[in-house]
Amino acid sequence: MNKPQITIKDIGRALGVSPSTVSRALKDNPDISPATREAIHKYAREHNYKPNALALNLRTNRSNTIGVIIPQLVHHFFSCVLSGIEKSAANAGYNILVAQSNESYEQEVKIVHSFLAARVCGVISSLAKDTSQYDHYQELLDNNIPIVFYDRICTGINTERVVVDDYAGAFAAVEYMIQTGCKRIFFYSSLPHLEISKNRRNGYLDAMKKYKIPVNDNMIKFCDTREQAIAATPDILEKPDRPDGFFAINDETASGILYACKLVGLKVPDEISICGFTDGAIAQSTDPKLTTVEQHGQEVGESAIDILIHKIEGEDGERKGPNRIVKTNLVVRGTTK
Repeated sequence: MNKPQITIKDIGRALGVSPSTVSRALKDNPDISPATREAIHKYAREHNYKPNALALNLRTNRSNTIGVIIPQLVHHFFSCVLSGIEKSAANAGYNILVAQSNESYEQEVKIVHSFLAARVCGVISSLAKDTSQYDHYQELLDNNIPIVFYDRICTGINTERVVVDDYAGAFAAVEYMIQTGCKRIFFYSSLPHLEISKNRRNGYLDAMKKYKIPVNDNMIKFCDTREQAIAATPDILEKPDRPDGFFAINDETASGILYACKLVGLKVPDEISICGFTDGAIAQSTDPKLTTVEQHGQEVGESAIDILIHKIEGEDGERKGPNRIVKTNLVVRGTTK
């Protein structure tokens, strides 16, 4: 009589490891040590283990596909995040379904509903700029679909998050500008309800406070695109109390500031300093090249998918932590002294 087919749980029980460790080892995931992978493969061969993907899908009633929401694919940071997600998902044997919200709350809601219909096993998302209601994400959780937010996170829902250290990055950037001679630094921010805006604003304010430099409301502007910066900056530069430095929420905005400074004949960095935030292709294509804060987008993506897979596979107690902060670093180039 034929022996019953062994399962991943049987292998894990025999070798003293979790079922998800067995699953990833059988897919040759590099996160599993070579010795453990070899032992699991050997046991599986000796006991004639055969994977049964159909049975898995029937039990879970959903696929091994992870839904990923990107606000804008054209942005360097988000493309780096996606690269990190894709690589790690493939190594773990998961597929990804990518959708772009294009900074629209309505589109984001449609994407979430399409992910529900596709029975994804988890979702990784960064909020659109105008998203301030989160019922669609709660609907995912109500259907036992875990979520990991990255960069623009949702604080209104109790779920995992991966963020860069926006506060420390902003503080280091503004402090460097002050130490190199700036005494009146303007901050171009994004929408105030976004956590990245709050944290970068606080970093800016605390650096100015440390050096006893006064800040008034006119020195903080809502301006987070290149086009807005080009339109708004010339008028600011024509005033007698013009800034001698700008700290921008992203590199696109910083490049617009640089363009506007050139339009009015100011020399960068001799007469005015500029710092961005991202360190994408734009930062190295301007003249002079942008000083900026590097965000390490690929590491953000890798961390997000790692947390989500551990959540999907029931290893909450084994992962490094439910929330992760990715460190930033200041990259000094030609737009600061």
